[in-house]
Amino acid sequence: MRVLVLGAGGVGGAFAAIAQRREGFEHVTLADVSAERARAVVARLGEPSRFSAERVDASDRQDLARAIGGSRPDVILNACDPRLNEPIFEAALAAKVTYLDMAMTLSRPHPQRPYELPGSPLGDYQLQRDQAWRDAGLLALVGMGVEPGLSDVFARYAADELFSQIDEIGVRDGADLVVEGYDFAPTFSIWTTIEECLNPPVIWERERGLYTTAPFSEPEVFEFPEGIGKIECVNVEHEEVILIPRWVDCGRVTFKYGLGEEFIDVLKTLHKLGLDSTRPVRVGGASVAPRDLVAAALPDPATLGHRMTGRTCAGTWVKGTGKDGRPRSTYLYHVVDNEMSMREFGSQAVVWQTAINPVVAMELIDEGVWQGTGVLGPEAFPAPPFLQRLAQLGSPHGVLER
Repeated sequence: MRVLVLGAGGVGGAFAAIAQRREGFEHVTLADVSAERARAVVARLGEPSRFSAERVDASDRQDLARAIGGSRPDVILNACDPRLNEPIFEAALAAKVTYLDMAMTLSRPHPQRPYELPGSPLGDYQLQRDQAWRDAGLLALVGMGVEPGLSDVFARYAADELFSQIDEIGVRDGADLVVEGYDFAPTFSIWTTIEECLNPPVIWERERGLYTTAPFSEPEVFEFPEGIGKIECVNVEHEEVILIPRWVDCGRVTFKYGLGEEFIDVLKTLHKLGLDSTRPVRVGGASVAPRDLVAAALPDPATLGHRMTGRTCAGTWVKGTGKDGRPRSTYLYHVVDNEMSMREFGSQAVVWQTAINPVVAMELIDEGVWQGTGVLGPEAFPAPPFLQRLAQLGSPHGVLER
């Protein structure tokens, strides 16, 4: 298959490094607003016959159409910031090309009651375009990273294979990663981290539907497997809460992230100072969005791998009644060690763990194992083929009974 990857940052580069080892990827074009960044990824791969680089402005639909026409992809992978989802999503539909992303279109809080009611939820724009994609006979697979993505696959697997009734699905994310030499260095895009952590978190309940709460609410201590240990997790806005109830029968869905007290304090301070704002302010003769300034002042997460040690864990905690009729509480999870991802692929653990999942999904789509039209989440497809392929790639999941 031929793939156009829009965005040659950490996740885009990690995707290319994984795809290089898979025969099904005939050609991958890495396109980025920085041609130098895209060319650097291609140079590291050292296989110009299969990987090429070009410049594209993903906010410009004409430039996107030009890039799509030139690369002739079977699949477009959106590895850009979710601010750019709408033009990329629409360009793929116009060009009649299968679309994948790893984060959905941004939410807008309720103007009067942001910590009670959802305004425009995550992915609302894309999900409302489902019929247009169905009419075109095309697939837009949204939220196909690790969280959302693999976490949603876990939810579907639990529903089909492990449980007869599900009371609650809770995605829980934690890590023991340490970045040497920095007091504060997020391992993923700070722009996206601010967005999901400071927006009102969403919770779904069967009787109540979707509702919101205050940032960092409902703290709980969750013990992560394989020695990572106990970490306090808090509610965070995330796509799984939107996607999972659409395809999985359950009573409640939450997402909680193990941020740590120091990280939360930094985010709260940014908010108090208005440095989380995306509205440009005048600084001398320049106009700068404070959040863009924060992102520019911090190290690029893609460059931190050589300073990082530890592991990251993504997983889905499911509680309910097992197939045998007895109460069951199961955590399905995926752990990546930074030492392994850097040694084998030159990518730090968090971006590598995100990037491996669209590789698996593309292979299953290309082989006809996963089929569908419209705007679909990962839980719309059978889970066993995905988890089997993940293990074949040398990165199996784990199952922990609680």
